[in-house]
Amino acid sequence: MSFVVRAANKDDVGQLYEMAKLTGGGFTNLPPDRASLNEKLARSEEAFAKTDDESANDLFLLALEDTETGQVRGTAQIFAAVGKRWPFYSYRITTYTQRSEELERTFSSKILQLTTDYEGASEVGGLFLHPGERAGGLGLLLARSRYLFIASHRQRFGKKLIAELRGVIDEAGGSAFWDALAGKFFGMTFQEADEFNATHGNQFIADLMPKHPIYLDMLPESARAVIGKPHPSGRAAMRMLQKENFAFKDYIDIFDGGPTMEADIDAVKSVAESREATIAAIDGVSGTLSLAASGQLADFRCCYADVTMQGDGEIEIDEQAASTLRVGKSDTVRHVAR
Repeated sequence: MSFVVRAANKDDVGQLYEMAKLTGGGFTNLPPDRASLNEKLARSEEAFAKTDDESANDLFLLALEDTETGQVRGTAQIFAAVGKRWPFYSYRITTYTQRSEELERTFSSKILQLTTDYEGASEVGGLFLHPGERAGGLGLLLARSRYLFIASHRQRFGKKLIAELRGVIDEAGGSAFWDALAGKFFGMTFQEADEFNATHGNQFIADLMPKHPIYLDMLPESARAVIGKPHPSGRAAMRMLQKENFAFKDYIDIFDGGPTMEADIDAVKSVAESREATIAAIDGVSGTLSLAASGQLADFRCCYADVTMQGDGEIEIDEQAASTLRVGKSDTVRHVAR
């Protein structure tokens, strides 16, 4: 079987909707709502159609397609600059220290501070792979294809790249973090707030969220235990991010307390190690298993390929990859070893 990551389009809405119903909640970037998905696809197509190099409020929505069946089996998203349309909120975990000379004791407390520190950063998110395809390295292909897209369109993105991982959600779809903190100010369940955020944006957070620091010691243990922890299904994603040089810098999601990972874009491994090369030959021989990408913007395509270095910036790739990428001899691709 052969898979390719490509730009999503409006014809994908039906399959994206069916996948969205499988996410299990807490997945704001892929809501099971056709109107919201149509809006995302329209916004993405507008971003792919732009030709200027400005880092703006662009959303690039990618789809993983089985080229043999034409079915969409996964999706991922790239936000060029967050906080442009409405503020991008996070909680930052900080330490507040006080000293009592009378008691001769120093007290240090962890607090949560509502911030918009990531405004202007680029973000990768919305990665979801159909449960029937979670093998064969397809999640890795889908995740890392975003970095090759960024490397190929570097001027469209900022200096910092972040990724918000879904926090711990119980079997009933609830969040202990939400129930202990935000839920007390919003009068809605985690699922209701998550759905509202996915379809209407997060301005309601600015309206109602407490602006004063929150002392962690005042939260119940059930909430403190999940702060900065990814959902069990997101642990593999966290490890992939760490391998790409992302790190957790004490920023968490305001809804479920999940960790926000960050990296300098130019230090992301797949960005820093990717290279552009000219195809000198197309053959069936085995080379180094790599990710290879072709095309610009809406013509972007990425797949696995056997790549053999030929020297002087030239490579040889296998026939199937060349066909999937729709390239031939003398065309240019960007590649990075798997």
